[in-house]
Amino acid sequence: MTSEKDQEETGILLVDKPAGWTSHDVVDFVRKKFDVRKVGHGGTLDPNATGLLVLMLGRATKLSSYLSSQDKLYTGTMKLGQDTTTHDPQGEVVAEFHTEGVTTEDIQRVVDQFTGEIEQVPPMTSAKKQKGKPLYKLAHKGKEVQREPRPVTVYRMELKSVNMPFVSFEIECSKGTYIRTLCADIGAELGCGGHLYELRRLRSGKFSIEDAYDVESMNSWERNDLLQAKMQISEMPIYTS
Repeated sequence: MTSEKDQEETGILLVDKPAGWTSHDVVDFVRKKFDVRKVGHGGTLDPNATGLLVLMLGRATKLSSYLSSQDKLYTGTMKLGQDTTTHDPQGEVVAEFHTEGVTTEDIQRVVDQFTGEIEQVPPMTSAKKQKGKPLYKLAHKGKEVQREPRPVTVYRMELKSVNMPFVSFEIECSKGTYIRTLCADIGAELGCGGHLYELRRLRSGKFSIEDAYDVESMNSWERNDLLQAKMQISEMPIYTS
């Protein structure tokens, strides 16, 4: 039976996740600060990534599978010449290479090879579950397990600037695409190694970062501010366009 509180809370809240926060940190912040009983999110962002996190409040958590399955748009930077254990700056540098001789044309050629439907092996530091356990929890225990590659789609990956060893890009991709794995694979194909340096999510489905609230502003909110800021289900882009 749906309570009056559930009805009051139900909706979608778009948050601009700051660097250093996990997606769960944002969920926990909203749940505790605003006394919301049910809070979920529509797609994990790594702690060092920033940008759009779609939060589902109250009965809107039933839309979790649908919202998590939406295509994503990101802007990011990869750093060539270094491999790390986690394919991002949080990991230990395990190999370094020279990048002299790697041209923009070389990078574009390899990027083109990774456009379209490709297969990726989920990283051990991901939240993907294997036999009910998130891979990152196994990785924290020093364990590594066999992971099956799975298909994902890169609809578009556009180079924005090349200032070696940094390569900035914009990418539109399907759900479940690991951008850090993609950067590591591109670096491997170029023969100079590489990892994801920074990442920002701009869009998830029809939701845009332009409509998101930052956590710093939300710190000054009261519960009524949250209730006014959340998007009613009937107002969601998936229903209104």
